[in-house]
This record gives sequence, C-alpha cells and structure tokens, in this order.
Amino acid sequence: MRLIIRILINAVALGAAAFFVPNFDVQGSWFAWLVVAVIFGLVNAFIRPVISFFSIPLSCLTLGLFTFIINAAMVLLTAWFADIVGITMTVGDGGFWGNLWTALLASIVISIVSTVLSWLLPDDRR
Repeated sequence: MRLIIRILINAVALGAAAFFVPNFDVQGSWFAWLVVAVIFGLVNAFIRPVISFFSIPLSCLTLGLFTFIINAAMVLLTAWFADIVGITMTVGDGGFWGNLWTALLASIVISIVSTVLSWLLPDDRR
C-alpha cells in the first residue's frame, strides 16, 4: 500500500511541476503520468544513490549545492527513460542550458510537493 501511495505522490508532484514550470510536461493520459511516476521512483531508488556516492567530493566542495544538479539530472534521466517506453516528457526548449534550468526548477517543485504530501500522510510503519 505504501508503494502505491509513493507512486501517487510522485505523480502529483510531477503534475505540480508541469503546472508551475514552463516547458515541463508529460503528454498523455493519467496512465502516462503514473508510468512516469514509476520511472521517476525507480531512477531515484537505483541510480541516484550511485551518482550521489561518486559525487561526494563535488558535493562537499560546493557545500551540498551539487545535489540540485543531481536532482535535475534525475529528472532529465526520467525523461530519457520515458521516451524509451514511448511516453513524451518535455523538459526544456531543446538547448542544453534551457533543459538544465527547466529540470532544475522542476526538481525543486517536485521535491517541495512530495515532501509536503509525505508530511500530510500518516506514517503506518510501526
């Protein structure tokens, strides 16, 4: 049950990012949003820890600010995997810096919304 709630929180957070961040969108039905939420969860569960581990020196050097770049990279990686499975996820206007800034803003919105929603839901782990 907790996994389903996390997927729904990710889907809502992605939807909020699509609402607030220009040039960020997932084309398709609610099913496409859920698939992208699953992809986003898998990317954050399996790839992000490896990237975070190898970027510890850079994170220390930037006093943790490099974490924002890692989060943006996870959004871009999610868009890439979504494209592989046939879902169009738009991140940016096509240029490298435009895509990076859009992914950075989207990752900030996603982080805020998912954190707030996680606080609001009761913790059933006892």
